[in-house]
Amino acid sequence: MGVQWRSLDVPGMDRLQGAGVYYGGGTTEALSCKDETVYVVGGANSAGQAAMHFSKYAAKVVMLIRGASLTATMSYYLIEQIEKTPNIEVCSRSVVAGVFGEQRLECISVQNTETGEMRQLPASSLFIFIGAQPRTEWLDGVVMRDKLGFVLSGPDLLIDGKRPKSWTLERDPSLLETSVPGIFAVGDVRHGSVKRVASGVGEGAVVVQFIHQYLAKV
Repeated sequence: MGVQWRSLDVPGMDRLQGAGVYYGGGTTEALSCKDETVYVVGGANSAGQAAMHFSKYAAKVVMLIRGASLTATMSYYLIEQIEKTPNIEVCSRSVVAGVFGEQRLECISVQNTETGEMRQLPASSLFIFIGAQPRTEWLDGVVMRDKLGFVLSGPDLLIDGKRPKSWTLERDPSLLETSVPGIFAVGDVRHGSVKRVASGVGEGAVVVQFIHQYLAKV
């Protein structure tokens, strides 16, 4: 089922996606941003990890976060790393209000959510890390999901050591098993998953063993 990455609904975004505006970002993009000022939107771990990676190549990395600080959304170890990296700047209470350019990104509008102040900043690379929406609406009432819609599995189903009410077997759910015995979840759609292709493929290979174990006892 996978996920749909959350998008920024601001003027110019659709037209410039792939031409300076990107959702996510890896090694290839980081190399292409050498000696530039890179803007990263988001304050969770994925944004922090990206900022650290871009900082090795870019002249400067500017993180635009909606909140007052990173403490509520990012792991402490990453916050420490960012604070110790001189070419990373964190701009709190800041949102992208628009992106502009003819053939590719040329500048962005950044608004301070507290004061309403609007700034026009030259920019050629904007990377967006604002989470993903799992495509699990059709599973409503079938298997347990977290508040964001990701499917719960394995140990995440146990609350205070107790199995979910829908669980009918004497054993605990297997590592990738959902709240319904015999239904398994792998990849991006699973709560706590690492949003990488290799991780999804690995979980898909591992789950075969659990399926065989389940079928052997049905």
